[in-house]
Amino acid sequence: MLKYVFFDMDGTLLPMKQEDFVQAYFSTLVQRIAPLGYDPAKLVEVIWKGTAAMVQNDGSCTNCEAFWNTFCAAFGEGARADIGNFDDYYLTDFRKVKDVCGFDPSVRQALKKLRELGLKLVLASNPLFPLAAQKERLSWTGADAEDFCYFTHYENSRYCKPNVKYYEEIMDKLSATADQCLMAGNDVGEDMIARTLGMDVFLLPNCLINRKGEDISRYPRGDFGDLIAYIKSKL
Repeated sequence: MLKYVFFDMDGTLLPMKQEDFVQAYFSTLVQRIAPLGYDPAKLVEVIWKGTAAMVQNDGSCTNCEAFWNTFCAAFGEGARADIGNFDDYYLTDFRKVKDVCGFDPSVRQALKKLRELGLKLVLASNPLFPLAAQKERLSWTGADAEDFCYFTHYENSRYCKPNVKYYEEIMDKLSATADQCLMAGNDVGEDMIARTLGMDVFLLPNCLINRKGEDISRYPRGDFGDLIAYIKSKL
């Protein structure tokens, strides 16, 4: 029986154009961090390399460790002293990025309804950010952190989407089986891949990402109201 509903964030709970988000993110981050002694262009380049290291993580370390090992390989071990400055950025200037994101009032309503149905919610947002950043972005959706029983972030994760081990790691930590879980998201390649593990899936295509041009007719899909109806049919 269905017990957990996993939600992606970017483009799912939080409407956005990925390019606008990335531009605003790097603009505010560079303004905050570059004055500490980093060349702006190299800073952006190395952050992308650190992101790639997290996406390619084989589980031998946390995503946090994968990122900072890459960062320090480029800037020297002394750069670890700036972890606190990055953390401070996510608690302050990162909030400005909200301005380029949208807002869907049906998100909060849908989460409330799912909890009323007795389901547990998981924030299955690709763990490329620290917990503070995940919680900050979640607040932009109008949802409460308390709505979720589990978050993925770069401190507690060893894989990233679309690696199916990302989903297996969550299920292991929840002591859940695939038939107890449903993954809802907007990214065909990163979110719908959960189906290969036996999880149910639901595509929310308002901010659709379909890099390989897959036939999405194979997936149940629609808006948040359709998601609620689909889940009710499974209970």
